[in-house]
Amino acid sequence: MKILIIEDEQELANNIATYLKEQNYQCELALNYHEAVLKIEIYEYDCILLDLMLPDGEGLQLLEILRNQSKQHGIIIISAKNTVEAKITGLQLGADDYLAKPFHLSELGARIFSVIRRNHFGSSNHIHLNELEIDLLAKTAKVKEHTVPLTKKEFDLLLFLIGNKNKTISKAALAEHLSGDMADMLDNYDFVYSHIKNLKKKLAEAGCNDYIKTTYGMGYKWES
Repeated sequence: MKILIIEDEQELANNIATYLKEQNYQCELALNYHEAVLKIEIYEYDCILLDLMLPDGEGLQLLEILRNQSKQHGIIIISAKNTVEAKITGLQLGADDYLAKPFHLSELGARIFSVIRRNHFGSSNHIHLNELEIDLLAKTAKVKEHTVPLTKKEFDLLLFLIGNKNKTISKAALAEHLSGDMADMLDNYDFVYSHIKNLKKKLAEAGCNDYIKTTYGMGYKWES
């Protein structure tokens, strides 16, 4: 799962990113309004952490831009503005949650998990798809009670496919999800094929039906 941290306090942004990476999230930083606009226009994120007070623009304007896009990212405002009015305004403009500074990183992590779970998986900690069961808290996948030995990347890829089930996801989008903006510097997306191949193989060996379909010339989708 990929997080964009829009925060002009670099030390705080780095601390958040370090913590979230330990929780197996992929993180990208935007330290000002202009950088944030560029990233949200080009890339997809599972959750965006948005500071309202940026040096070169207003965070609420970013919130309006985000909500005018037809993307499935959750938005959590992180702000020193700890007033009822600020919270109401942010939530009315489309934020999923509001966390006032200072906050504990563990609480932020719990809020992020809740927003992603609600947006992608209907607020459930467990996903049941026929013979496949996924535990979002434990970050495990089982087929008929047999644990599938997935790497972090493979588990993230599995969730991304299931979260967009029956939709074809391009190789470029998969590369960007797995590698972030580093994907722009890649000559090809062969590593996407390798991850897909390994994921399909491990699921099949555990007794799972083949739900990952190739849309030739376009990408892949989880078909159910």
